[in-house]
Amino acid sequence: MTQIDFYILPDTSLEARLDFACRLTETIFRKGYRLHVHVADEALARQFDDQLWRFRPDSYVPHAIVGDEHTPVPVTIDWREPPEPGIEAMLNLHPEIPEWFSRFERVAEIINQNQDVLTAKRECWQTYKRRGYPVKAHNIG
Repeated sequence: MTQIDFYILPDTSLEARLDFACRLTETIFRKGYRLHVHVADEALARQFDDQLWRFRPDSYVPHAIVGDEHTPVPVTIDWREPPEPGIEAMLNLHPEIPEWFSRFERVAEIINQNQDVLTAKRECWQTYKRRGYPVKAHNIG
């Protein structure tokens, strides 16, 4: 069964949420997982892609927006379709849960103190719990 992890941040800004998402992406990549980052739209996909390039000068996480990559990469970013089979983990930056989330071993959700994010992710938490998935909360900071 898919393990769901919620990371709860004290910050309110989108920038802080994306900074933590970059750190979490790097951690997941370093543990050897293939990761799919599910976002709400192309603008957020481009913003997250750019932030992954800039978040730490001494770090490199091989990644690409689906459709932009020329060779397979361990971290994909998309807002449209489910990723290819064989990817073990998903970081969900979308306000809603994609229908295909259960194909992953692990799903990570990031909550910060922005009211829109709080509202959306509370609903996600309740949905996972109602469906019987194991959910863990990690307070960051």
